Amino acid sequence: MHVQTLICFGTRPGDGNPALVIEDDGMDLAARQAFAAERNTTCVFLSPDGEVDYFYPHMRSPLCLHATLAVAAVLFGRSGDAAGTIAVRTAMKGQLLALSREGEDYFVKLAPQPAPQADISAEQVAALLGAPGLALASKPRVASVGSPKLLVEVRDADTLYGLSPDLAGITAWGRQHGVNGLYVYCRLDAGTVEGRNFNHLAPSLEDSATGVAAGALAVALGRDVTVRQGRATGRDCLIRARVEDGAILVGGSAEAAA
Repeated sequence: MHVQTLICFGTRPGDGNPALVIEDDGMDLAARQAFAAERNTTCVFLSPDGEVDYFYPHMRSPLCLHATLAVAAVLFGRSGDAAGTIAVRTAMKGQLLALSREGEDYFVKLAPQPAPQADISAEQVAALLGAPGLALASKPRVASVGSPKLLVEVRDADTLYGLSPDLAGITAWGRQHGVNGLYVYCRLDAGTVEGRNFNHLAPSLEDSATGVAAGALAVALGRDVTVRQGRATGRDCLIRARVEDGAILVGGSAEAAA
């Protein structure tokens, strides 16, 4: 078994959201889940035919873009052809992903996916976020590039970092509606937002960067967006999402951990 540790979406060298890329593992699904739980890190299992299988410490996932960026860095590091495109597909849904490199950054190109439009009131959202009376900046909606997110816009960063989310409640609501957690964000300027992702059961597992949410935001907004994330975890991350000819590109930095 070959395991590589990479960090992705960091704003500076040596920082970012960690992921393990595992090859030649020979594990079944239960063993892969146990491996991710033991390492307490997002893991992506890469097969020789380009299949990618994602595991968070607490669950298997249909798609994880920061782990896909880690795969891109591994594969481009071998190919030596920075101008080409490498195709992989997801294990759970067979979704096709096109990997590319632009300078020092890597991008994943993928298509918007159908998303359930769950009926949820502002009061329900406020209860799930542990913020009674929360005033939302826009109507929540679900969008997806492969892992549906309920996108919740709040008014400012103080509100964003003052939330006390009911993580068990969010998980239960998501399972009921086919949605993979809440992504809460505020606008910093016309093209930049700051966000937090709530889809883990333990506060310590909060994402430093959530590429699928950045992609979902680009779908929902219908335009390019830059996402800042990671203040809550102590890892400053930057995600770029672009809309190109109906497709979504999500990208940023990826490098081997020291």
